[in-house]
This record gives sequence, C-alpha cells and structure tokens, in this order.
Amino acid sequence: MKDPVALLPGLLATYSPTGQETGAVDFLFEAMQAMGFEVYYDGAGNAVGRRGDGPNEILLLGHIDTVPGVIPVRWDGDRLYGRGAVDAKGPLACFVAAGAMANLAPGWRITVIGAVGEEGDSRGAKYLCEHYATPQMVVIGEPSGWDHITLGYKGSYWCRYIVQKSLTHTAASQTSACEQAVGFWNGMVQAAASWNEGKGRVFEQLTPTLRGMESKQDDFVETAELRVGFRLPPGMEKNELEDLLTGLAGEGQIIVDDYIPAYKGEKNSALVRGLLAGIRDAGGQPAFNLKTGTSDMNLVGPVWECPIVAYGPGDSGLDHTPEEHILVSEYLVAVRILSQALEKAMRDGK
Repeated sequence: MKDPVALLPGLLATYSPTGQETGAVDFLFEAMQAMGFEVYYDGAGNAVGRRGDGPNEILLLGHIDTVPGVIPVRWDGDRLYGRGAVDAKGPLACFVAAGAMANLAPGWRITVIGAVGEEGDSRGAKYLCEHYATPQMVVIGEPSGWDHITLGYKGSYWCRYIVQKSLTHTAASQTSACEQAVGFWNGMVQAAASWNEGKGRVFEQLTPTLRGMESKQDDFVETAELRVGFRLPPGMEKNELEDLLTGLAGEGQIIVDDYIPAYKGEKNSALVRGLLAGIRDAGGQPAFNLKTGTSDMNLVGPVWECPIVAYGPGDSGLDHTPEEHILVSEYLVAVRILSQALEKAMRDGK
C-alpha cells in the first residue's frame, strides 16, 4: 500500500473505540509493513513501525483508538467521513505516509506508533513512558490544521465530591446534603474566577465543569454526589487545586479519579523550524495553537523532555461529532509538509 489516500479510508473503516483497537492495529501493522517500515507490536498492543537504524530518532506518536459511535465511511467530494477522520486516524495516516516518503538523513531513523487507549486511560502512552527510550524529537498526532502547530495542552483533574447528612425534617434549619453540594460547586466557580483574574487567555485559566450530580437517601442518611472536572493551566500544581477544594469541602469528601498535568513545548527547535518552513512552502501562514484539552503530549512530554509538538490535518471542532470528516486535499498537503519538515529537522538536528 503506497498510496497515502488509500491508507485513510481503510483505517477509518476498521472501527476501533477504546478497548476494541485490535483490528485497526492489525490493519495499521500491515499497512506500515507494505510501506517499507519494520513493524512490531509492543507490550501494550501499540503498533510500532520503524524506518532506518540510526542512533537518532524522530518519533511520530499517534493514537488509533476513537470515541464510540459508528460513522459509515463515505466520500462527499473532497470530504471523507468516518469516525476518527479527525481524531485521530487522519493525523496517524499522515504520519505513516510522511514517514514513508521522507528521505532519511545519515544517522537517523523515523518511528511511527499507533498507540492504544488515548481516549481512555492512555495505556499505550503510559507504556511508552515506562519502556521506550527517549527520542530526539516527537510529533504527537492530533488535528492542528495543516497550517498550525500545537505547542501545548492544558492539564485535567477529575474528582467526586461526596457529602452525607443525617436526615432532618424539611422545616428544620440544617443545611441538607444537596444544599451543601450546591454550595461547594458555587464556591468552586467563584474561587476559579478569582484565580483567573488578570489571565486573559483560556489556556492560562482554571476552568471547572460540573459533569454529573445525584442524590439518594435511606431512612436516616441523605447523600449527595457531584462529578467535577477541571482543565488546568500550566503553572497550577495539583496540590494548589486540592488546597482550594479542601477549603470548600466542609464535611464532604473529595475522591480523586484522575490527574494529568498541563504541558507546553518550546518553539525554538529544529522540529518547529521544519514545520514552519514546510507550511510556508505550501503557501500557508503558520500559527501556533495552545489547546484546552489534553493529549498524550501531557504524559510523554515531561518524561522525555525533548523537542515536542502536535501536528496533523483536520478541524478539531469536528472531534467526537456525528459529522466528523477530513478534507483529503488538506490531508495530502499535511503529508507533504510533514515529510519536508522531517527531512529538514534531521538535517539541522536539535
């Protein structure tokens, strides 16, 4: 399979929600093999394809799982519809095509990884953090748009607030569990607003989200539970947020479900310069993104501490939507840009 366009619909047609990636991983394995990569499965079930055997490595890290929801693969002119077209099989296919196309510089190798679990527990990236040697440069496969480069992602913190109260008559003056839970949430919104004062960009702000709420009672006890998420800016440490939460919790209990710190890469690298040059050569005006979500960059970036960006074709506004699609013309431009960027980055080094 040498045609970069032929790779994309085949990958989209193999449905792979998180936890059900095996078929798509096998398809990617065979596609990379046909395009000249040496391929293997790692211990997490990631598909790993490598060209070259030099000591210096550029790693193209994409993810092969998607959110649930079947979208039949279909063409509509330049548009190709399918679950994962944007997030993130389109960028992953771009990685394979560009990695196969790029001319290797002496002493370099290019590796493409289709990681599992990114939309869930990130088990593929976590495995790499523990077992994969630090590369010289990394590109994360996420939709930035062909003429944009993503430098960083906010962090995330997910928790539950649980409060229990002895039942009292509704005419009594005691605050109920539900009222205390509402008070906790309102206090958190106010605390975030105070923390955000003077911070104009959303990327710099603490943003809380109420994801769920429920209450129940038996003969003697009323329980209220909130499920709360936070998007964390760079510079906000976990303990700083937890101090805020503890100060508002009162009699309630905070149970932490997940935490991922924010991460932002540097502009001054051969990798960024290569992408900037490629975008300009394609007629674009390059720009940088700072994303409010998270990606595998948040996990591997602090561990490897090497030049890292995210890049890939597609409109991220279509992520997870029923209308998810990619413009094939944009996909092909991104393949050429990335291939050129890889060649320049290898020539220039770090």
